[in-house]
Amino acid sequence: QVHLVETGGGLVQPGGSLRLSCEASGFTFSAYAMGWYRQAPGKERELVAKVNSEGRITIYADSVKGRFTASRDNSDHTFSLQMTSLKPDDTAVYFCVANGWENWIYWGQGTQVTVSS
Repeated sequence: QVHLVETGGGLVQPGGSLRLSCEASGFTFSAYAMGWYRQAPGKERELVAKVNSEGRITIYADSVKGRFTASRDNSDHTFSLQMTSLKPDDTAVYFCVANGWENWIYWGQGTQVTVSS
């Protein structure tokens, strides 16, 4: 059974940093692309970043370029999102996804990130 478990969300002040982690199990982690999506209240879900299976190709949303870094460790089946210079507009539920590129098969439950003073 596939499991994607996100951790690391929380409340942070504007300008602060957070690191999200996704622990994956139940599938061949190194064979699939991974991604992070987010959904803010009243807004559509949007891609934040995605990384191909080998970690050689990373795509970011324009809104997070230069501030967020996605990375994967195929040896311990983890996928991370380092977020810096956080803004109130980054407030959302963040989801880890796997097995896809435009459409994704596996989704985590999500972790809340709130950026507020």
